[in-house]
Amino acid sequence: MSVEVQTEYLKLQNEKESNARAYPRHFPLVISKAQGIKITDTEGREYYDCLAGAGTLALGHNHETVVGAIRDVLDQQIPLHTLDLATPLKLSFMQEIFSLLPEEMRDTSKIQFCGPTGADAVEAAIKLVKHATGGKSILAFQGGYHGSTQATMSMSGNLSKKENLQSLLPDVHFLPFPYEYRCPFGVGEGMTARLSAQYIENLLDDCESGIAAPCGVIVETVQGEGGAIPADIEWLKELRRITAERNIPLIIDEVQTGIARTGRMFSFEHAGIVPDVIICSKAVGGSLPMSVVIYKEELDQWKPGAHTGTFRGNQLAMAAGLATLRYIREQNVMQNVHLRSEQFMARLQAMKSRFAEIGDVRGRGLMIGVEVVNPQGGKDRLGHYLQHGELASVIQQQCFRNGLIVEVGGRHSAVVRFLPPLNITEKEAGEVLAIFEQSVSEAIALTAALC
Repeated sequence: MSVEVQTEYLKLQNEKESNARAYPRHFPLVISKAQGIKITDTEGREYYDCLAGAGTLALGHNHETVVGAIRDVLDQQIPLHTLDLATPLKLSFMQEIFSLLPEEMRDTSKIQFCGPTGADAVEAAIKLVKHATGGKSILAFQGGYHGSTQATMSMSGNLSKKENLQSLLPDVHFLPFPYEYRCPFGVGEGMTARLSAQYIENLLDDCESGIAAPCGVIVETVQGEGGAIPADIEWLKELRRITAERNIPLIIDEVQTGIARTGRMFSFEHAGIVPDVIICSKAVGGSLPMSVVIYKEELDQWKPGAHTGTFRGNQLAMAAGLATLRYIREQNVMQNVHLRSEQFMARLQAMKSRFAEIGDVRGRGLMIGVEVVNPQGGKDRLGHYLQHGELASVIQQQCFRNGLIVEVGGRHSAVVRFLPPLNITEKEAGEVLAIFEQSVSEAIALTAALC
């Protein structure tokens, strides 16, 4: 396809699609086909996709296992839309996902199928714990992200997306997340997680904290949109202890971290804890829209119809999700996640030593962030250079020009994020990292030339 035709497609999208569109502003391309980690535009250019549907594409684009499962549904004339009625496929999916839970939850949990998005599952989880506890307040974390509905934005740290909105969900209170590199207490030196846990415990025991009885605490074990910030493992254990001792449901948002993204099927397993509520979406549908809430059966206090959604019976997503879950388990994909994570972290840490503009490299599994800083500017109270969102944007643009798609996020959009497919090969990872290193070098030179 000619350059002129692709330009016309992009022009039409710019003219007719909502101003709220996001990704096309960073990646001006028209996708023709995709396979594995690579996508091809209508001009024949190939790109390594380390965005992977914001983590949705656990096995990359059009994996044969997923495509085969979708074809089987079509060939067998299984109904595509069943609301919440039972099908053999749905029951098989349920059995598979329950089998992957920690042993303590396998026989004592319930599942709620929600609408297509993770945000709908988050809303369902909040309804669930409100019904079960009668509590009023929701405790969330600074820097967290739980979706783009009014309620889920109310529980997210990002201020820019809700500055023009009124009537946000009331009684949401934010707690300090253990972001060691930018310690919320201005201390660092390994004290961040300990101080955060002590703060939370003191707040919950303070009869004049100003916060009404909580119905639940919602947390990501690795903040995704917040900048790939992993929670300290001991902090997670403490958070579980604190909430369990006070009978406050602990809700783990696994929308992006779940389904082997961090090297365990569920990210909370790294800490050896068992939450009360698990929220899953993205990869759980095998690249197709689906979200679920899994929870301890004693919380199942809501009434029929308390949370509904027309598309909660997406059979294609259940087939694709079931195939993905089985493939990850049977093919030991999590071992690959560990190996490729070590490969990414080693190369990125070496780059950090080379480039002063890389302030921090962090993550868990294949959920990795590189915080970009300005070594020519000021420093924070911990002596770290301040975030450099403008340079991060230039790095992203250079990556795209060089054939690599990566996302930016975090405070000031200064964190370059990697979310590659979980089955990325050693060779593919090496090529991605080589493009990234080249792009960082080019972006620094371009930025210096403009100053």
